[in-house]
Amino acid sequence: MRNPEIFKSAVTTILEQIGEDPNREGLIKTPQRVQKAFEFMTQGYHQDPKQILGDALFESSNNEMVLIRDIEFYSLCEHHLLPIIGRAHVAYIPNGKVVGLSKIPRMVNIFARRLQIQEQLTEQIAQAIDEVIEPKGVGVVLQARHMCMEMRGVEKINSATTTSALRGLFIKNTDTRREFFALINSPQGARY
Repeated sequence: MRNPEIFKSAVTTILEQIGEDPNREGLIKTPQRVQKAFEFMTQGYHQDPKQILGDALFESSNNEMVLIRDIEFYSLCEHHLLPIIGRAHVAYIPNGKVVGLSKIPRMVNIFARRLQIQEQLTEQIAQAIDEVIEPKGVGVVLQARHMCMEMRGVEKINSATTTSALRGLFIKNTDTRREFFALINSPQGARY
């Protein structure tokens, strides 16, 4: 965060503008808490997702789909600064290289920890995998709830938005695309 004191002052101003007393017992530390929360929730601006992926590439003869399903993510809507809460499903078909499995969720988290719209977040994840791993294909699906829709605006509770980004074989090969969507929509298997 560039200047935490300016941020805290802005939060104090917001509290005053909504009719609150920033000196009231429950709000005295609120500007500091909000500043720390936003520092955490926007930490993705200071991390390079492509470096995370690039640091864990390994040669592999595997040419079957690698899928990491149900990756929880939390982001902030760039239009209202309200939460986006969702799950990402990320798959790729290796082309001589695989990436460490833990790196995919970390990369999703880095992009999510920026002000976002879901459509762009989906594209950024697919693009990073495509550029760094150079697979035969990439498939990304995000399913999310938007508090800007649920808490204000149309106030539609539990309305989920689904976006997808497909590259390579996920576009060219109908069977690959069908398998990907079948896997992400299948009932959850046993947990290990």
